[in-house]
Amino acid sequence: MSAKLLELAERRAMLVSRAAAQRAELAQALSPWCGPLAVVDQGVSALRYLWRQPVLLAGVVVCAAVLRPRRVIGWLRSGWLVWRAALAVKRRLSG
Repeated sequence: MSAKLLELAERRAMLVSRAAAQRAELAQALSPWCGPLAVVDQGVSALRYLWRQPVLLAGVVVCAAVLRPRRVIGWLRSGWLVWRAALAVKRRLSG
């Protein structure tokens, strides 16, 4: 094997080793976030499902409004505050 190929093989091995160490370090640093991010991911999936099922969403809203109007009003207030906060965070993160 030529000296250049040997040098490239050594460099590749060193880079692969460094990348593996960095992946392990990153996984360890992000491990506390696995639970909260899984909950957020499930919430986003649920919202996407509801967005694709507008009849189901409308039915849930109508049932909730008929059964407990005061509670629904409270949920709407809370939901509105959460929606505004999420938009504010999104704007800050996007620049």
